[in-house]
Amino acid sequence: MNIATTRGTTSRAMSLPNILTYGRIAAIPVVVGCIYAQSIMDYPLWLRWVAVAIFIGAAVTDYLDGYYARIWNQQSAFGRMLDPIADKLLVASCLLMLAADGIIHGWSLWAAIVILCREILVSGLREYLAALRVSVPVTKLAKWKTTVQLVAIGFLLAGEAGDQVVPVVTQIGLLLLWASAILTMYTGYDYFRSGIHHLIKEDEA
Repeated sequence: MNIATTRGTTSRAMSLPNILTYGRIAAIPVVVGCIYAQSIMDYPLWLRWVAVAIFIGAAVTDYLDGYYARIWNQQSAFGRMLDPIADKLLVASCLLMLAADGIIHGWSLWAAIVILCREILVSGLREYLAALRVSVPVTKLAKWKTTVQLVAIGFLLAGEAGDQVVPVVTQIGLLLLWASAILTMYTGYDYFRSGIHHLIKEDEA
């Protein structure tokens, strides 16, 4: 790799859209740490609001990185690879912490399991299809699924602190979590059907 190519790759890796994605990943231990400290170590409830604020900031970058990449023509293979990984890390980490916290419990655990299993399934399919040089575009419904997931997690992160302001905050979060699980199953099936189609074509070739 020559110097010009190296500089070009480094420049794309440090573009603003990718920096926003890095920020989303960096926010994960902070959000998880705040909930852990409040729930497990019995620190003050205001830590949940800190977690919510940082989580909202991280969720906003999910929109901004793609927006700036498009308008400034800074889309890159590295960004396309890292962006969905950052989303999955953020969602999975928060769901696991909320389950440990007890906010997600009982039957609601199944909604979280469905969401996590779908993310693993889609990641595996994308990796396999990438080897076949097949691109699977993100559908509008999948984007709505992600939005509902993030809003649900935001409500659940507020948890007890939110319930002191509006008593139904946790219940709204759990309801939205089930809604996102239903969307997750539908979009997951859509990706799976597309993957099976290419699998069959590959076997017949």
